[in-house]
Amino acid sequence: MPDENPTDPTGPTGLPEDPFPETVDAAKLDLDADPALATAVLEIEKHVAEAGWDQPARLFGLVDTAALVAQEPELAALMGLDQPSEDGSLTPVEQDSLNPNVPLEQVLPGISWPGSVAGCAAVVERIVLPPEVHEDIPEDDDEATEFAANHPLRQEMRLVAGTTRTGSTYCAMRFRSHDEESLVVGGTDLVPSLLELLSATLVED
Repeated sequence: MPDENPTDPTGPTGLPEDPFPETVDAAKLDLDADPALATAVLEIEKHVAEAGWDQPARLFGLVDTAALVAQEPELAALMGLDQPSEDGSLTPVEQDSLNPNVPLEQVLPGISWPGSVAGCAAVVERIVLPPEVHEDIPEDDDEATEFAANHPLRQEMRLVAGTTRTGSTYCAMRFRSHDEESLVVGGTDLVPSLLELLSATLVED
């Protein structure tokens, strides 16, 4: 499974006790969420979910939809965006495939987005273990990965984390054991370390 690491600092924190809300609108779970960013993140999650599990990390630039239609009409038409969208709407644009052999947290510090990009989002899959078994995790990375992959209490999840130049953040999380669109969990700060790495790629020198 891509990016397996039970002690990964970019993994989720502060998960709710019952992380499976009975709603298909995860954006409504957090009143502080930026609607445009939340919509884009949920759109990415749904798109990636269509390809199934065990995927490598993926990276998306988020561009202002109206600006994309105005500046790149042919590209916008190919993407089905030939009509002007509401102000503030964001369109995800996937970047070239990342090297699956290099952890995402090592790739992001070398990325810098042009000013035309309003935000970015990353997709990763993670294995997480409950806190009560953390003391049993081996210190060796390879042994820790094997330990997590075979532990009966492991949870596999897909995380989509997004941020904008204005400082808005939003995350979507889907558990493999609850692989339904209606059970996607949303929130503004589910993966703070990953969001921090993503935000740094948007800081202009």
